[in-house]
Amino acid sequence: MSIESEQDLAGLRAAGKVVAEALAAMRAAVRPGVTTRQLDDVGASVFAKHGARSAPQLAYDFPGVNCISVNDEAVHGVPSDRALAEGDLVTLDVTAELDGYMADAAITVPVGAVTDDATRLIDAAERALTRAIGVAHAGVRLNEIGRAVQSEVQKAGFFVMPQLGGHGIGRTIHEPPSVPNHYVASDETVLTEGLVITIEPIISATTSRSVGPGSDGWTIATADHGLSAHVEHTVVITRDAPLVLTAA
Repeated sequence: MSIESEQDLAGLRAAGKVVAEALAAMRAAVRPGVTTRQLDDVGASVFAKHGARSAPQLAYDFPGVNCISVNDEAVHGVPSDRALAEGDLVTLDVTAELDGYMADAAITVPVGAVTDDATRLIDAAERALTRAIGVAHAGVRLNEIGRAVQSEVQKAGFFVMPQLGGHGIGRTIHEPPSVPNHYVASDETVLTEGLVITIEPIISATTSRSVGPGSDGWTIATADHGLSAHVEHTVVITRDAPLVLTAA
């Protein structure tokens, strides 16, 4: 969507605040032995406190409140009785609807002690997100976001998965435009003031290919079962630095 009023901005900020609070609570609950369903319940309790609803459930009848993906699961993991183990990476992807507005963010969290390569993967995704947010100004081509993500990820020796990326958001989860994590030279879309999008590097340690959905009908994974990391914010494009709606 594109913001047309102070009411729009206030509504999006409120939804973004719920997302940030839910992510913080879920991150704090990550430990070996906790199940992904228990983490989902933590996020659900934050939603309930604010009167927010799960946007994936509303839009797609997703079988959980939040998407929770582990290790090679890149996106759309379904909460279950799977218990996290020391050394896992878990991605918490939260999209809230509040009073008709939606916001979306994700973090990848280490479970206990993880390998140096896993830490480097998360760090690369976070650097890519920061760099991409830094180039997202009104008047800049959309493909500069993808260029920034791809450059940072490849510099670290990792891979973007071209099938997966960000999107417009606001009144529904997925609105135009698509926001690729790679540079698309032919894309002449220009970022406009007030546009609301997600920027979300979704990266892999060892492949650019993703597969799925899997047997659960939802989860998309890396093709070679290598580790994945996913970080995301919802932002509003301005003439200067974008407004990050889902920051803590």
